[in-house]
Amino acid sequence: MASTYNNLYLDLRQKLREVGVEEAQLEARELVCFATGKTRDEFYRDRTLYAALEVEERLEEITRRRLSGEPVAYILGEWEFYGMPLDISPEVLIPRSDTEVLAERAIAVAKEAGTDIRVLDLCAGSGCIGLAVAAHVPSTRVVLADVSEGALRICRQNIRRNSLAGRVTAVAADALEKPVSAMGEFQLIVCNPPYIATRDIDGLDVSVRDYEPHLALDGGADGLEFYRAVAKKWDKALCKGGTLLFEVGQGQVGDVEKILLEHGYESIQTQRDTAQIWRVVEGVCNH
Repeated sequence: MASTYNNLYLDLRQKLREVGVEEAQLEARELVCFATGKTRDEFYRDRTLYAALEVEERLEEITRRRLSGEPVAYILGEWEFYGMPLDISPEVLIPRSDTEVLAERAIAVAKEAGTDIRVLDLCAGSGCIGLAVAAHVPSTRVVLADVSEGALRICRQNIRRNSLAGRVTAVAADALEKPVSAMGEFQLIVCNPPYIATRDIDGLDVSVRDYEPHLALDGGADGLEFYRAVAKKWDKALCKGGTLLFEVGQGQVGDVEKILLEHGYESIQTQRDTAQIWRVVEGVCNH
């Protein structure tokens, strides 16, 4: 017997709730819209209509993927970050709401730095942080840098999608190595590096461990490999008085503060995320 769009939504919401999905209502709506090719407004308008058999079959396959642990963002191929629509693929981490705290701080620092400043988003992934800065601080020029060609492809798609091609570029760069001189100097470097200790990867939630790129998760033996490398090697890409901004994992704030101090950074500051976890560490380069 055929189902209405509303019944499909309610059934999927129940299945998601049964497996403990916190945002079951939101996810069910987005997945039904994706399966039916409808906008949210069209879905609400057509809720009482009956869905075609092929739509039900498509939603069954999407439901199977979601219940097996595949994140919604990878199924949809897009996600929203700081009010911006972004293309997403398994080549990049899914932007988290925690990271919006880093983006917000980066925007504030960029605004304080004056006009015509250059910003580097290192370990850019989808480009979400650098793009948020470019969108909210029109006087900036932003470089998105990542070692993964797949990530850079997503970055370039997101630059075009958000009409920022005039001020944002994407380049290949390894955060563990010294930057090439051709990159020039920046007033702000913002970095959300891999920070999960290698030994902890296997214990991550299945939606992360089995679907998100380990290249963007694995921070070395103690999770701090990238913080040491960037603090030591990328100060040459920061102009005097420039700011280095890091996102850090839970419990890492003290270690990252120490790393910045050891490499001569000053005016160390930290910020909590919305869950009151210490999430952002920054320092000023004065050498």
